[in-house]
Amino acid sequence: MCAAIYAARNGAKVTIIEKNDCLGKKLSMTGNGRCNLTNLDMRSECYNLSSRDRMAGWLEAYGPEDAICFFKSLGVVTLSEDGYIYPVSGQARSVVSALVNEIGRLGIEVIYKEQFKGVRTLGTDGEIEVVTGRSSYRADALIIAVGSYSGPKSTLSTGDGYYICEKLGMSIKKTYPALVGFKCKEGEVMPSQGVRCRANVSFVLGSEVLASETGELQLTADSISGIPVMQASGELTRLLSEGKPVCAVIDFFPEYDDDEFDALRKEMISLSDDRTLEEFLVGFANSNVTDMILSRMKLSKSMKMKNISQSMKECILDSYRSLKIMLGADCGYQASQVTTGGVSLGDVGQDLSYIRDKRIFVVGELLDVDGRCGGYNLQWAFTSGSIAGTAASESE
Repeated sequence: MCAAIYAARNGAKVTIIEKNDCLGKKLSMTGNGRCNLTNLDMRSECYNLSSRDRMAGWLEAYGPEDAICFFKSLGVVTLSEDGYIYPVSGQARSVVSALVNEIGRLGIEVIYKEQFKGVRTLGTDGEIEVVTGRSSYRADALIIAVGSYSGPKSTLSTGDGYYICEKLGMSIKKTYPALVGFKCKEGEVMPSQGVRCRANVSFVLGSEVLASETGELQLTADSISGIPVMQASGELTRLLSEGKPVCAVIDFFPEYDDDEFDALRKEMISLSDDRTLEEFLVGFANSNVTDMILSRMKLSKSMKMKNISQSMKECILDSYRSLKIMLGADCGYQASQVTTGGVSLGDVGQDLSYIRDKRIFVVGELLDVDGRCGGYNLQWAFTSGSIAGTAASESE
Protein backbone atom coordinates (compact mmCIF):
# COMPACT_ATOMS: atom_id res chain seq x y z
CA MET A 1 0.00 0.00 0.00
CA CYS A 2 2.82 2.38 0.86
CA ALA A 3 4.61 1.62 -2.41
CA ALA A 4 1.40 2.12 -4.39
CA ILE A 5 0.69 5.49 -2.76
CA TYR A 6 4.20 6.82 -3.36
CA ALA A 7 4.15 5.65 -6.98
CA ALA A 8 0.72 7.20 -7.60
CA ARG A 9 1.66 10.46 -5.89
CA ASN A 10 4.61 10.57 -8.26
CA GLY A 11 2.28 10.36 -11.27
CA ALA A 12 2.22 6.63 -12.04
CA LYS A 13 -0.89 4.67 -12.97
CA VAL A 14 -0.94 1.95 -10.31
CA THR A 15 -2.73 -1.37 -9.85
CA ILE A 16 -2.58 -3.48 -6.68
CA ILE A 17 -3.14 -7.22 -7.04
CA GLU A 18 -4.29 -8.52 -3.63
CA LYS A 19 -4.58 -12.19 -2.68
CA ASN A 20 -6.98 -11.48 0.21
CA ASP A 21 -10.48 -10.01 0.06
CA CYS A 22 -9.27 -6.83 1.78
CA LEU A 23 -6.11 -4.73 2.05
CA GLY A 24 -3.86 -4.50 5.10
CA LYS A 25 -4.88 -7.73 6.80
CA LYS A 26 -1.53 -8.23 8.56
CA LEU A 27 -1.18 -4.52 9.37
CA SER A 28 -4.55 -4.57 11.12
CA MET A 29 -3.22 -7.23 13.52
CA THR A 30 0.05 -5.54 14.51
CA GLY A 31 0.90 -4.24 17.96
CA ASN A 32 -1.93 -6.27 19.51
CA GLY A 33 -4.30 -4.22 17.38
CA ARG A 34 -2.67 -0.90 18.35
CA CYS A 35 -0.20 -0.75 15.42
CA ASN A 36 3.29 0.23 16.59
CA LEU A 37 4.15 2.17 13.41
CA THR A 38 7.82 2.89 14.05
CA ASN A 39 10.38 3.66 16.75
CA LEU A 40 12.41 6.83 17.35
CA ASP A 41 15.37 4.69 18.41
CA MET A 42 15.89 3.52 14.83
CA ARG A 43 19.32 1.94 14.27
CA SER A 44 20.64 -0.60 11.78
CA GLU A 45 21.74 -2.68 14.81
CA CYS A 46 18.05 -3.37 15.46
CA TYR A 47 17.91 -5.53 12.32
CA ASN A 48 19.34 -8.94 11.42
CA LEU A 49 23.10 -9.06 11.03
CA SER A 50 23.15 -9.71 7.27
CA SER A 51 21.10 -6.56 6.55
CA ARG A 52 22.87 -4.01 8.76
CA ASP A 53 25.37 -2.69 6.23
CA ARG A 54 22.54 -1.82 3.83
CA MET A 55 19.98 -0.69 6.43
CA ALA A 56 21.94 2.40 7.45
CA GLY A 57 21.59 3.86 3.94
CA TRP A 58 17.94 2.90 3.58
CA LEU A 59 17.01 4.35 6.97
CA GLU A 60 18.87 7.55 6.13
CA ALA A 61 16.80 7.82 2.95
CA TYR A 62 13.52 7.14 4.77
CA GLY A 63 13.46 6.95 8.55
CA PRO A 64 10.96 7.29 11.42
CA GLU A 65 10.33 11.02 10.91
CA ASP A 66 9.54 10.37 7.25
CA ALA A 67 7.06 7.65 8.24
CA ILE A 68 5.43 9.94 10.82
CA CYS A 69 5.09 12.70 8.19
CA PHE A 70 3.67 10.22 5.70
CA PHE A 71 0.95 9.13 8.09
CA LYS A 72 0.23 12.73 9.02
CA SER A 73 -0.38 13.35 5.31
CA LEU A 74 -3.03 10.61 5.52
CA GLY A 75 -4.62 12.24 8.55
CA VAL A 76 -3.18 9.75 11.05
CA VAL A 77 -2.09 11.54 14.23
CA THR A 78 0.65 9.74 16.18
CA LEU A 79 2.05 9.78 19.70
CA SER A 80 5.28 8.56 21.29
CA GLU A 81 5.36 6.17 24.21
CA ASP A 82 9.03 6.10 25.25
CA GLY A 83 9.97 6.35 21.56
CA TYR A 84 7.45 3.75 20.36
CA ILE A 85 5.18 5.48 17.84
CA TYR A 86 1.47 4.61 17.81
CA PRO A 87 -1.61 6.17 16.22
CA VAL A 88 -3.44 8.33 18.77
CA SER A 89 -6.56 6.29 17.96
CA GLY A 90 -4.87 3.21 19.41
CA GLN A 91 -6.42 1.25 16.56
CA ALA A 92 -4.52 -0.50 13.79
CA ARG A 93 -7.69 -0.59 11.71
CA SER A 94 -7.77 3.23 11.61
CA VAL A 95 -4.30 3.15 10.02
CA VAL A 96 -5.46 0.61 7.45
CA SER A 97 -8.54 2.72 6.70
CA ALA A 98 -6.41 5.83 6.17
CA LEU A 99 -4.20 3.96 3.69
CA VAL A 100 -7.19 2.48 1.87
CA ASN A 101 -8.86 5.89 1.69
CA GLU A 102 -5.72 7.40 0.12
CA ILE A 103 -5.54 4.54 -2.37
CA GLY A 104 -9.09 5.31 -3.41
CA ARG A 105 -8.46 9.06 -3.55
CA LEU A 106 -5.46 8.55 -5.85
CA GLY A 107 -7.45 6.32 -8.21
CA ILE A 108 -5.33 3.25 -7.61
CA GLU A 109 -7.07 0.15 -8.93
CA VAL A 110 -7.26 -2.79 -6.51
CA ILE A 111 -7.93 -6.31 -7.78
CA TYR A 112 -8.99 -8.56 -4.89
CA LYS A 113 -8.82 -12.34 -4.39
CA GLU A 114 -6.32 -12.85 -7.18
CA GLN A 115 -3.05 -14.63 -6.51
CA PHE A 116 0.23 -13.49 -8.03
CA LYS A 117 1.83 -16.48 -9.80
CA GLY A 118 4.82 -15.20 -11.76
CA VAL A 119 6.46 -12.81 -14.20
CA ARG A 120 7.18 -13.03 -17.89
CA THR A 121 9.72 -10.51 -19.12
CA LEU A 122 9.10 -9.17 -22.60
CA GLY A 123 12.55 -8.12 -23.78
CA THR A 124 14.88 -5.93 -21.71
CA ASP A 125 13.26 -2.55 -22.33
CA GLY A 126 9.59 -3.21 -22.99
CA GLU A 127 6.71 -4.15 -20.70
CA ILE A 128 6.66 -7.08 -18.33
CA GLU A 129 3.74 -9.49 -17.96
CA VAL A 130 2.42 -10.17 -14.47
CA VAL A 131 0.71 -13.56 -14.28
CA THR A 132 -2.00 -14.36 -11.70
CA GLY A 133 -4.21 -17.36 -11.05
CA ARG A 134 -6.95 -15.88 -13.24
CA SER A 135 -5.39 -13.49 -15.70
CA SER A 136 -2.28 -11.55 -16.72
CA TYR A 137 -1.39 -7.85 -16.78
CA ARG A 138 1.12 -5.73 -18.66
CA ALA A 139 3.21 -3.20 -16.72
CA ASP A 140 6.24 -0.97 -17.08
CA ALA A 141 7.36 -1.89 -13.55
CA LEU A 142 6.47 -4.44 -10.89
CA ILE A 143 6.88 -4.22 -7.10
CA ILE A 144 6.75 -7.64 -5.42
CA ALA A 145 5.37 -7.11 -1.90
CA VAL A 146 3.86 -10.48 -1.03
CA GLY A 147 5.35 -11.10 2.42
CA SER A 148 6.84 -14.36 3.64
CA TYR A 149 5.75 -17.53 5.46
CA SER A 150 4.61 -15.92 8.73
CA GLY A 151 0.94 -16.14 9.70
CA PRO A 152 -0.22 -18.27 6.75
CA LYS A 153 -3.71 -18.97 8.12
CA SER A 154 -4.50 -15.40 9.06
CA THR A 155 -2.96 -13.55 6.11
CA LEU A 156 -2.68 -16.21 3.35
CA SER A 157 1.03 -15.41 3.20
CA THR A 158 2.53 -18.73 2.21
CA GLY A 159 5.97 -17.85 0.84
CA ASP A 160 4.99 -17.93 -2.86
CA GLY A 161 7.23 -14.93 -3.47
CA TYR A 162 10.40 -16.89 -2.72
CA TYR A 163 9.63 -19.38 -5.50
CA ILE A 164 8.72 -16.59 -7.94
CA CYS A 165 11.88 -14.61 -7.19
CA GLU A 166 14.03 -17.72 -7.43
CA LYS A 167 12.61 -18.42 -10.91
CA LEU A 168 13.66 -14.88 -11.87
CA GLY A 169 17.23 -15.77 -10.88
CA MET A 170 17.39 -14.32 -7.36
CA SER A 171 19.16 -16.10 -4.52
CA ILE A 172 17.04 -17.12 -1.53
CA LYS A 173 18.71 -17.32 1.88
CA LYS A 174 17.35 -20.10 4.11
CA THR A 175 14.32 -18.92 6.06
CA TYR A 176 13.29 -19.46 9.69
CA PRO A 177 10.44 -18.14 11.85
CA ALA A 178 11.38 -14.98 13.79
CA LEU A 179 9.68 -13.01 16.57
CA VAL A 180 8.36 -16.36 17.74
CA GLY A 181 8.09 -18.40 20.93
CA PHE A 182 9.50 -21.86 21.62
CA LYS A 183 8.29 -25.21 22.80
CA CYS A 184 10.25 -26.48 25.76
CA LYS A 185 12.27 -29.68 25.67
CA GLU A 186 10.18 -32.71 26.50
CA GLY A 187 10.36 -33.46 30.20
CA GLU A 188 10.80 -29.86 31.35
CA VAL A 189 8.55 -29.06 34.32
CA MET A 190 6.53 -25.96 33.44
CA PRO A 191 3.67 -24.12 35.19
CA SER A 192 0.35 -25.95 34.93
CA GLN A 193 -1.32 -22.56 34.54
CA GLY A 194 -0.09 -19.72 32.32
CA VAL A 195 2.30 -17.13 33.76
CA ARG A 196 2.87 -13.54 32.62
CA CYS A 197 5.53 -11.67 34.56
CA ARG A 198 8.47 -9.35 34.12
CA ALA A 199 11.79 -11.20 33.89
CA ASN A 200 15.19 -11.24 32.25
CA VAL A 201 15.90 -14.16 29.92
CA SER A 202 19.40 -15.10 28.82
CA PHE A 203 19.91 -17.69 26.10
CA VAL A 204 22.97 -19.84 26.54
CA LEU A 205 24.77 -22.32 24.30
CA GLY A 206 27.49 -24.06 26.27
CA SER A 207 29.35 -21.27 28.03
CA GLU A 208 28.33 -18.61 25.49
CA VAL A 209 25.53 -16.15 26.25
CA LEU A 210 23.82 -15.66 22.89
CA ALA A 211 21.40 -12.91 23.96
CA SER A 212 19.87 -11.39 27.06
CA GLU A 213 16.53 -9.53 27.12
CA THR A 214 14.20 -8.12 29.78
CA GLY A 215 10.44 -7.73 29.45
CA GLU A 216 7.13 -9.48 29.95
CA LEU A 217 7.74 -13.21 29.85
CA GLN A 218 5.00 -15.74 29.10
CA LEU A 219 5.19 -19.35 30.28
CA THR A 220 2.66 -22.09 29.52
CA ALA A 221 2.53 -25.79 30.25
CA ASP A 222 4.84 -26.49 27.32
CA SER A 223 6.23 -23.23 25.92
CA ILE A 224 8.08 -20.00 26.58
CA SER A 225 7.35 -16.75 24.76
CA GLY A 226 6.84 -13.02 25.23
CA ILE A 227 8.80 -9.99 24.04
CA PRO A 228 12.20 -10.96 25.58
CA VAL A 229 11.99 -14.38 23.92
CA MET A 230 10.83 -13.08 20.54
CA GLN A 231 13.56 -10.42 20.41
CA ALA A 232 16.23 -13.14 20.43
CA SER A 233 14.35 -15.73 18.39
CA GLY A 234 15.75 -15.03 14.91
CA GLU A 235 19.15 -16.55 15.68
CA LEU A 236 17.80 -19.18 18.07
CA THR A 237 15.49 -20.79 15.48
CA ARG A 238 18.49 -21.47 13.24
CA LEU A 239 20.56 -22.98 16.06
CA LEU A 240 17.71 -25.19 17.26
CA SER A 241 17.05 -26.41 13.71
CA GLU A 242 20.69 -27.53 13.67
CA GLY A 243 20.14 -29.51 16.87
CA LYS A 244 22.12 -27.15 19.12
CA PRO A 245 21.27 -27.38 22.88
CA VAL A 246 20.05 -23.86 23.68
CA CYS A 247 19.06 -23.13 27.28
CA ALA A 248 16.93 -20.25 28.58
CA VAL A 249 18.09 -18.90 31.96
CA ILE A 250 15.36 -16.86 33.66
CA ASP A 251 15.84 -14.21 36.34
CA PHE A 252 12.51 -13.31 37.94
CA PHE A 253 14.16 -10.39 39.81
CA PRO A 254 15.78 -8.40 36.95
CA GLU A 255 15.65 -5.09 38.86
CA TYR A 256 17.90 -6.44 41.63
CA ASP A 257 21.68 -6.51 41.22
CA ASP A 258 23.65 -9.31 42.90
CA ASP A 259 24.24 -7.43 46.16
CA GLU A 260 20.60 -6.37 46.40
CA PHE A 261 19.34 -9.89 45.78
CA ASP A 262 21.79 -11.30 48.31
CA ALA A 263 20.44 -8.85 50.91
CA LEU A 264 16.86 -9.78 50.00
CA ARG A 265 17.66 -13.48 50.34
CA LYS A 266 19.15 -12.99 53.81
CA GLU A 267 16.16 -10.93 54.90
CA MET A 268 13.73 -13.57 53.66
CA ILE A 269 15.57 -16.41 55.36
CA SER A 270 15.44 -14.51 58.65
CA LEU A 271 11.64 -14.80 58.47
CA SER A 272 11.66 -18.61 58.41
CA ASP A 273 10.26 -19.43 61.92
CA ASP A 274 7.53 -22.12 61.90
CA ARG A 275 5.91 -21.19 58.59
CA THR A 276 5.36 -23.73 55.86
CA LEU A 277 7.31 -23.39 52.64
CA GLU A 278 4.10 -22.25 50.91
CA GLU A 279 3.52 -19.54 53.55
CA PHE A 280 7.14 -18.46 53.34
CA LEU A 281 7.03 -17.94 49.56
CA VAL A 282 3.47 -16.64 49.19
CA GLY A 283 4.53 -13.01 48.66
CA PHE A 284 7.93 -13.62 47.14
CA ALA A 285 6.92 -14.15 43.48
CA ASN A 286 4.12 -15.26 41.16
CA SER A 287 2.44 -18.27 42.79
CA ASN A 288 2.50 -20.27 39.55
CA VAL A 289 6.24 -19.66 39.24
CA THR A 290 6.68 -20.81 42.84
CA ASP A 291 4.66 -23.98 42.17
CA MET A 292 6.85 -24.69 39.14
CA ILE A 293 10.11 -24.18 41.03
CA LEU A 294 9.05 -26.34 43.99
CA SER A 295 7.83 -29.05 41.62
CA ARG A 296 11.18 -28.99 39.82
CA MET A 297 12.99 -29.32 43.14
CA LYS A 298 10.53 -32.03 44.31
CA LEU A 299 9.72 -30.08 47.48
CA SER A 300 6.39 -30.14 49.31
CA LYS A 301 4.74 -26.80 50.04
CA SER A 302 3.71 -28.11 53.45
CA MET A 303 7.32 -28.51 54.64
CA LYS A 304 8.17 -26.45 57.71
CA MET A 305 10.88 -23.84 57.12
CA LYS A 306 12.56 -24.71 60.43
CA ASN A 307 13.19 -28.22 59.06
CA ILE A 308 14.90 -26.96 55.89
CA SER A 309 18.66 -26.41 55.98
CA GLN A 310 20.21 -22.99 55.41
CA SER A 311 21.84 -24.11 52.17
CA MET A 312 18.54 -25.49 50.84
CA LYS A 313 16.72 -22.25 51.69
CA GLU A 314 19.37 -20.35 49.73
CA CYS A 315 19.08 -22.82 46.85
CA ILE A 316 15.28 -22.37 46.69
CA LEU A 317 15.52 -18.58 46.56
CA ASP A 318 18.41 -18.67 44.08
CA SER A 319 16.21 -20.69 41.72
CA TYR A 320 14.16 -17.55 41.10
CA ARG A 321 17.37 -15.88 39.93
CA SER A 322 18.59 -18.54 37.50
CA LEU A 323 15.85 -20.95 36.43
CA LYS A 324 17.07 -23.05 33.49
CA ILE A 325 14.74 -24.30 30.76
CA MET A 326 16.00 -26.26 27.74
CA LEU A 327 14.38 -25.15 24.47
CA GLY A 328 12.89 -27.52 21.95
CA ALA A 329 11.63 -26.45 18.52
CA ASP A 330 10.25 -23.01 17.65
CA CYS A 331 6.46 -22.62 17.53
CA GLY A 332 6.49 -22.38 13.73
CA TYR A 333 5.64 -19.85 11.03
CA GLN A 334 1.98 -19.73 12.05
CA ALA A 335 2.96 -18.33 15.47
CA SER A 336 5.72 -16.05 14.16
CA GLN A 337 5.35 -12.35 13.42
CA VAL A 338 8.05 -12.22 10.73
CA THR A 339 10.43 -14.48 8.82
CA THR A 340 14.20 -14.23 8.86
CA GLY A 341 16.05 -15.02 5.62
CA GLY A 342 14.63 -14.53 2.13
CA VAL A 343 15.73 -12.82 -1.09
CA SER A 344 19.42 -11.95 -0.82
CA LEU A 345 20.11 -8.23 -0.52
CA GLY A 346 22.92 -8.74 -3.00
CA ASP A 347 20.24 -9.13 -5.68
CA VAL A 348 18.77 -5.64 -5.22
CA GLY A 349 20.15 -2.15 -5.67
CA GLN A 350 19.76 0.77 -3.29
CA ASP A 351 16.39 1.56 -4.89
CA LEU A 352 15.25 -2.07 -4.26
CA SER A 353 15.25 -2.92 -7.97
CA TYR A 354 16.47 -6.33 -9.11
CA ILE A 355 20.04 -5.90 -10.35
CA ARG A 356 19.36 -8.02 -13.46
CA ASP A 357 16.07 -6.32 -14.37
CA LYS A 358 15.54 -2.76 -13.13
CA ARG A 359 11.82 -2.97 -13.87
CA ILE A 360 11.27 -5.43 -11.00
CA PHE A 361 11.43 -4.39 -7.34
CA VAL A 362 11.36 -6.50 -4.16
CA VAL A 363 10.28 -5.00 -0.83
CA GLY A 364 9.36 -5.78 2.75
CA GLU A 365 9.57 -9.12 4.46
CA LEU A 366 10.27 -10.98 1.22
CA LEU A 367 13.83 -9.64 1.43
CA ASP A 368 16.42 -10.88 3.92
CA VAL A 369 15.50 -8.16 6.44
CA ASP A 370 13.89 -8.63 9.83
CA GLY A 371 13.94 -6.40 12.89
CA ARG A 372 13.20 -6.42 16.58
CA CYS A 373 9.74 -5.98 18.09
CA GLY A 374 8.79 -2.35 18.54
CA GLY A 375 7.97 -0.88 15.12
CA TYR A 376 11.13 -1.95 13.29
CA ASN A 377 9.49 -4.32 10.82
CA LEU A 378 6.74 -1.85 9.94
CA GLN A 379 9.38 0.85 9.48
CA TRP A 380 11.12 -1.46 7.01
CA ALA A 381 7.82 -1.95 5.18
CA PHE A 382 7.34 1.81 4.86
CA THR A 383 11.01 2.47 4.04
CA SER A 384 11.24 -0.18 1.32
CA GLY A 385 7.76 0.62 -0.03
CA SER A 386 8.42 4.35 -0.33
CA ILE A 387 11.83 3.89 -1.97
CA ALA A 388 10.61 1.26 -4.45
CA GLY A 389 7.33 3.07 -5.19
CA THR A 390 9.13 6.28 -6.04
CA ALA A 391 11.81 4.52 -8.13
CA ALA A 392 9.27 2.36 -9.99
CA SER A 393 7.20 5.40 -10.97
CA GLU A 394 10.30 7.02 -12.44
CA SER A 395 11.04 3.94 -14.54
CA GLU A 396 7.84 4.31 -16.57
